[in-house]
Amino acid sequence: MFFTLKRGSSKWLLDTNRRSKRTAHNRGLRAKLRSALKSIRAAIDAGKTAEAKAALSQTFSIMDKMSAKGIIHDNAAGRYKSRLARKLK
Repeated sequence: MFFTLKRGSSKWLLDTNRRSKRTAHNRGLRAKLRSALKSIRAAIDAGKTAEAKAALSQTFSIMDKMSAKGIIHDNAAGRYKSRLARKLK
């Protein structure tokens, strides 16, 4: 059962603290994903396909974990994967 917490109550403060920690953690994971995508795209543009293929499996793993935890949507993860695979061919 869900109910709204009164602003300033002890439970509200605990929930706010928990939410801010979770938001910071998720933000860090998204930044990690964005930097991994950027490095793969740069390697593909530079013509370093071997380097890009090596980084691709690690990035796919990151995307799968994030979509399983609900940090990014499942369709977004699939879209990133298909576009990277298509670019690599």
